[in-house]
Amino acid sequence: MRRLILWIFGLIVVAAPVHAGDNLAKAIDEDYAYLFDLYKHFHSHPELSFQEMESAKHLGTELSGLGFDVTSGIGGHGVVAVLKNGEGPTVLIRTDTDALPVIEQTGLPYASTVRATEQTGREVSVMHACGHDVHMTVWTGTARQLVANKDEWSGTVVMIAQPAEERGSGARAMLADGLFTRFPRPDMSLALHVNSVLAAGRIGVTEGFAMANVDMVDIAVLGVGGHGAYPHATKDPIVLAAHIITALQTLVSREVSPLDPAVVTVGSIHGGEKHNVISNRVDLQLTVRSYKDEVRKTLMEGIARIALFEARALGFPEDKLPIVKVRDEYTPAAYNTPELVQRLMPVWQARFGDDRVVELDPVMGGEDFGLYGRQEPRIPSFMFVLGAVDPAKVATAKKEGVKLPSLHSSKFAPLPEPTITTGVEAMTAAVLEVLKKTD
Repeated sequence: MRRLILWIFGLIVVAAPVHAGDNLAKAIDEDYAYLFDLYKHFHSHPELSFQEMESAKHLGTELSGLGFDVTSGIGGHGVVAVLKNGEGPTVLIRTDTDALPVIEQTGLPYASTVRATEQTGREVSVMHACGHDVHMTVWTGTARQLVANKDEWSGTVVMIAQPAEERGSGARAMLADGLFTRFPRPDMSLALHVNSVLAAGRIGVTEGFAMANVDMVDIAVLGVGGHGAYPHATKDPIVLAAHIITALQTLVSREVSPLDPAVVTVGSIHGGEKHNVISNRVDLQLTVRSYKDEVRKTLMEGIARIALFEARALGFPEDKLPIVKVRDEYTPAAYNTPELVQRLMPVWQARFGDDRVVELDPVMGGEDFGLYGRQEPRIPSFMFVLGAVDPAKVATAKKEGVKLPSLHSSKFAPLPEPTITTGVEAMTAAVLEVLKKTD
């Protein structure tokens, strides 16, 4: 049986778990060997975005064997599994399935050695560096416990395995393919995400905005090239790009309230080939992040305005004005419905103890799970955070002031136990709460 790890005066003390006599916790403990094997399979067989065919097949087979009505091929390699168990609300539980083009350097015995061809045509190494292997395992373990405890709840569970989260496209693709019209529309949506700084066995909760709107913007800065010795005969796109980059910083510092988080980062600039040649073009790539829709609108309109009028101020001809393109991979802010958060937190606190359920600040990372909750009429949603790091490593990192491997790092290696069992228990308990039978 699992044990709760406590830190007392810098020493590790193993104590009896808060829920020692709990039947759910005991059942999950007994299922862990199966789930660990499943986790090792997913970890060592990662698939890139839009290529998650085998992962989808494996998940579909798992849930079909449990009695779910399974449909594959939704929005690409998406899977929808429905289990109806009497009258009651409908709950959506989502996992993501894709991995990243990263060379794994964890040294784990089940480390990925997979190579695959990216959309660009490049051959790359593939790794579950963002914890989606944990997500899929917890998702499956939750389904197993819900089936085993059907007498404790009433309603409908819709479990979705979503592709292409890392591309910000999977949720949109599944919705466009009829997720909420071909299948029961949820009354609430739940998901989790592993955390690379929170100790395994803990759960992190953020009420309200939890993750950001994320936009990717391309700016083609056009010019009139020529000899570097005769700049007066040219319209230099590198100089214009420098003006644009500098002016963009005023969007956050002067046009957005200091109380509203916002980020405008120019992550890439490419232009020119030689010392004495003024090029015809510079390409900028931006990531733009916010929480509120009105802040997002201010930023996006400001980027286009600054690019246009900086060019005009420098005398660029109308046929050489910058071209601003917002990419389609926009992901909306993930908003955790306060009422749903406030309903589930006491459930977890009673089950795990207050010290294992921690409140976290929102982050400016992105997640397309937020798109499900924004479908009108709005759907209450909640994505909680699952600690995934060895507590001893967390303590050492804090003591020595060193950084732990982050998500997307080649060295990110979740501690399988108690990460997986805590995730299954937390998600199952949440569903049992919102679908509990009433007299």
